Amino acid sequence: MEEIRGFKVFNPDWTCREFQYEVGQTYKQERKPSICDTGFHFCKEAKDCFNYYRFDPNNKVAEVVALGEIAEEGDKCSTNKIEIVREIPWGELLSLVNLGKGNSGLCNSGDWNSGDWNSGNCNSGDWNSGNRNSGDWNSGDWNSGDWNSGNRNSGDCNSGNRNSGDWNKASNVAGCFNTEQHKLVFFDKETDMTFEQWRMSDAYYLMSQIDFRPTEWIYEEDMTDEEKAAHPEYETTGGYLKKRNNKDSCINWWNGLPEARRDVIKSIPNFDAEKFFEITGIRV
Repeated sequence: MEEIRGFKVFNPDWTCREFQYEVGQTYKQERKPSICDTGFHFCKEAKDCFNYYRFDPNNKVAEVVALGEIAEEGDKCSTNKIEIVREIPWGELLSLVNLGKGNSGLCNSGDWNSGDWNSGNCNSGDWNSGNRNSGDWNSGDWNSGDWNSGNRNSGDCNSGNRNSGDWNKASNVAGCFNTEQHKLVFFDKETDMTFEQWRMSDAYYLMSQIDFRPTEWIYEEDMTDEEKAAHPEYETTGGYLKKRNNKDSCINWWNGLPEARRDVIKSIPNFDAEKFFEITGIRV
């Protein structure tokens, strides 16, 4: 019977499903293996193990060999005879699950990422396709907020650059070294609304429901041949990070709003339909 090599994750004490294992030992069951039922479970790819276990450096990870019958379903295998070949050091494991260098996260194709699923470099958040982001879902660079497609934003959902507020298409919105709440500019005109009031408003609540993500993880099984050719790193990461057109998300959100809630949005101070369309793609 052909041997199949793979990887298995254990608790820190080398147990799994309350069964005690030891490196260098071989274990056998008389029953036929069945996924999520009987047998000793493992994955052929190291990264796939973490679809079922936390990516925790306290856990043990080992290279294993299946010596018996094998059941396979998706990315998981089960065998009725397994050898625990050797422990895999955490540093080696990081090189197995990441395509780039110096990553402490999971499934990164860039370099020096401490988060997960990043295709850029030096990210400490998750799902970033840009560089040096400490937030999540950013496709730009140097963002500390979330869902930004521009650069150097500390707020959320900005498509411009260097914004510390929300939903800005322009750049350099907000000031520095302020100790008080200041009035906000909406649609390029001053208002009497503070940032706190905006965050507590019904309009902000409604807009926060938009599925606004500059990036979307596309799993290997959902990738087209063209996407696979353009993103060969999918063979290591199990997919790739696709940049989204968020105006489509805005339009879908708007189409699902009843008229009364659309009126809430149109009551935003200084509402300008043309500028709203320019930023969101929504024609009011």
